[in-house]
Amino acid sequence: MNNAQMSARVGLFFLLGAALIWVTFESLGTGKISRDKGYVLYAPFRSLKELKVGDEVRMAGVKIGSVLETRLRGRRAEAVLLIDSRERIAKDASATIGMAGLLGSNYVSFDLGSDNISAYEPDSIVLTVETADLNTIVTELGNVGKKMDAALSQFSGTLTDKNGLFGKLTQMVDDNRSKIGEAVDNLQKVSVRIERGEGTLGKLINDPKLHDELLATVTEIKGAATQAKTFVSDAQGVVAEVKSGHGTLGVLLYDKDSAENVRVTVKNLRDLSDKLNQGKGTLGKLLNDDSLYLQAQGALRKADRMFESLDDQGPITALGVVARPLF
Repeated sequence: MNNAQMSARVGLFFLLGAALIWVTFESLGTGKISRDKGYVLYAPFRSLKELKVGDEVRMAGVKIGSVLETRLRGRRAEAVLLIDSRERIAKDASATIGMAGLLGSNYVSFDLGSDNISAYEPDSIVLTVETADLNTIVTELGNVGKKMDAALSQFSGTLTDKNGLFGKLTQMVDDNRSKIGEAVDNLQKVSVRIERGEGTLGKLINDPKLHDELLATVTEIKGAATQAKTFVSDAQGVVAEVKSGHGTLGVLLYDKDSAENVRVTVKNLRDLSDKLNQGKGTLGKLLNDDSLYLQAQGALRKADRMFESLDDQGPITALGVVARPLF
């Protein structure tokens, strides 16, 4: 074997090794040997949270692309997304960075968005929503644990401190132990009396008759309340009828002609009463003139004397007495 053949074989082996290294690198980095054709979208975030090149882009849990590049753009981080050309993302759909389990890799997740809306054009900047990552959650849990530890420490100090709340309560109980004992004894006596049926409460609890009477009274009160409610409802109906101008009162209140007639009638009655008080007219004179009363009284007396004289005379004489004034 000459030197030229040996050099050719070494060169071919080197090229095959380089190709194998490139294929291995692409497979580990993007999961594919060849890059799919698609369109690019840009997703800015405050933090990419360990998102790396080759991580999946999902929509409703379905893979629709991958992360092409991660970079910094000013004060924000940006993920360059390569989306499958067959997929369309609505313009109101927002992207978040999700985590596939505690030990899984991160991914970019899109929601479905609205149905009747146009899709993102290639090279567009998408809407993003920041979410708490595992480190933030762990930090918050640590802060909560510290606060709980401090609260428990204060509570424990309150329990052990004589000047604390529980210490004061214990001291108060010790100072009033005899009074508390008397109060417990009184409560026991009261419970015994109630059990025996003594007193109003005891009778109410142990006497079925009293219980039934009380229940009947409550029933009557409920009935009265129902009647009162019915009365109020009827009154409201009457008021509504009056307001609508129905009935005599409604007509008087809301009918101008009827109201005017009532006003005229009242005026006439007032005029009539004024004339009677002033002695005008026959009825006014009868009410105010004593001479008419005296004349009427004298006439009645004459009539009484005439009838008395008729009783003393015969029929013919009586007829003549009666007929005399006629001639």
